[in-house]
Amino acid sequence: MEASEVKVSCERRAGARSPFASVKFFVLCHSLLQLAQLLVSGYMKSSISTIERRFGLSSQKSGLLAAFNEVGNTVLIVFVSFLGSRLHRPRFIGGGALLACLASLLMALPHFLSGHYQYGDDINAAGNNSGLCRPGSSLATPAPGQRCGEHDRPGEEGLYPLLLLAQLLLGIAAVPIQPFGISYIDDHASRRNSPLYLGVLLAVTSIGPAFGFLSGAFLLRFYVDFDTMTEDQIQLDRSDLRWVGAWWLGFLLASFLLFVTALPYFFFPRHMPLEDQSEADAKARSDPLQEVSLLHFLKSFPSIAVRTLLTPVYLLVVLAQVNLAAMVAGLVTFMAKFIEKQFSQTAVFSAMIIGGVCIPLAVLGTVAGGVVMRRWKLGVGAASKICATATLLGIGVALPLLFIGCPTQQVSGVFPPRSGALSCNASCQCPRDVFDPVCGSDGVEFTSPCHAGCLAVETNRSSSKVLNFTQCQCVGGASGSAEPGSCGSGCGHLLLPFVVLLALTGLVASLSQTPSFVIILRTVPAQDKSFAVGVQYMLFRVLAFMPGPVLYGTIIDYTCILWDRKCGRQTSCLYYDLEHFRHRFFGLQLVFMCGGLLCFILTAVVLHRRAGLRVPEAADKSVYELADGRKQEQVKVQT
Repeated sequence: MEASEVKVSCERRAGARSPFASVKFFVLCHSLLQLAQLLVSGYMKSSISTIERRFGLSSQKSGLLAAFNEVGNTVLIVFVSFLGSRLHRPRFIGGGALLACLASLLMALPHFLSGHYQYGDDINAAGNNSGLCRPGSSLATPAPGQRCGEHDRPGEEGLYPLLLLAQLLLGIAAVPIQPFGISYIDDHASRRNSPLYLGVLLAVTSIGPAFGFLSGAFLLRFYVDFDTMTEDQIQLDRSDLRWVGAWWLGFLLASFLLFVTALPYFFFPRHMPLEDQSEADAKARSDPLQEVSLLHFLKSFPSIAVRTLLTPVYLLVVLAQVNLAAMVAGLVTFMAKFIEKQFSQTAVFSAMIIGGVCIPLAVLGTVAGGVVMRRWKLGVGAASKICATATLLGIGVALPLLFIGCPTQQVSGVFPPRSGALSCNASCQCPRDVFDPVCGSDGVEFTSPCHAGCLAVETNRSSSKVLNFTQCQCVGGASGSAEPGSCGSGCGHLLLPFVVLLALTGLVASLSQTPSFVIILRTVPAQDKSFAVGVQYMLFRVLAFMPGPVLYGTIIDYTCILWDRKCGRQTSCLYYDLEHFRHRFFGLQLVFMCGGLLCFILTAVVLHRRAGLRVPEAADKSVYELADGRKQEQVKVQT
């Protein structure tokens, strides 16, 4: 018996005993790993407004934070596409999972370095009446130096770079996980089972972010410092604009899951026995391994990239997908925040809507697009028409979202804009940086009881929590009262139709995802197919996933009408012009969808012209071959 036959025989015997020689067990492990990895991404986006509030970030900075994991991923993905099976793929996947575990721990680390969350001069703290109006009191306006010394922690300024580093490492960690996992399964699964296994991974990839949002909806119910404070010490509730949930808890949970799911990969072999040995033998005979050097790969990369990008259909479809991907990247990052601000909802409820309704329906639309393509066995021409039609319908469904929303609540001295200070609180000497919103009995909101001119407070005797503020000089003609908390936007009845239209938009627009991928796979040369997909994902990251959240965050910042300030430094936004927020947010969405529609229409036109040119060519060729055949036949007879 030859050495190779002995090796195969040993592998088969080992495979019969060990689960680590089973491709089915690998699929199970990889599904759990991808679920844990994508949970981090989804949880990050569900907590984005909470992280903004906790560390005083603008939406532009939080958008950059959400997009920063694509940086390391983009730089290294080219080398991953080259290395392929040259490495011990399971061990590299395990190493990537452990790096993601470390990065997730780094995401939670700022909580333990920053101390307790400080939300200003809170009237709700027992015995603290600093938020009330104290006419003529020298204590009403703390000196800037005292206020900074008490509340501002210089160490917190370095926490944002730490969050960026963690996101960068998460992007690097994700590089080997999905490509190596897919190629490892495809190399060792039978031809009959391979599509099933890859379909399972695709399903997990689709629902992973939904689990992240649902985890956020559960964990953000807990107060950020619940680990070091008792219930009696926690004075805020979830409806308070200053509430910060336990954003760090999900990253600790994800880190534990990543560590557990990483361990099995160090026990998988570099090559396991194939499910169907007859297929393996046939493949080995007909498809010998051809390896090229890294230098040759790098030299040929530009020419292959240019050749691929100069293919009109490929370029148009990828540009259409880039438009839609940029839209999705921005919406997924900030949609929970939009619902929270526009309809006066909590971060918990907003995350639940995205994770429990919008993402599952988008996944359903993606699957439905594939079912339509398979059921009627449609070609690329029909696929381009499906893409254009789905995008057009998506625009039609999304258009009403520009008009379904709430007007900006009236906030004294903030909106509508007024010049100068109110005379009713002129003697109160209210601190400028305090933010403790109250809702007057006349429906007007104030940034603090002091700004409402409130002179007295009613508290609960048992808990010392504030029930009401009285003798408010700026409310109802100097005799009104005010309740703690925001007045809200007052249009909660519009939330249901908004969510229905938003979910339908995701469902209809996602119908184009599978057909667009089919167009790419069927129109590029066979030898460039894998490379074309790699370039496609690289363009997604460079042109969509990285700039998309930053662009959305920037336009959101432009709608802010009152910024929070700490020690003279601008931090996060307190109030937005809700109508401008809505119009710019969904206006940008419609711009991206129109860009995708235009590219899909041009794709359909190009494919239609190609089909029209092929008919006469094929007819001429058939006639020529028929005439040539007859001529040859006639010559034979004459001979």
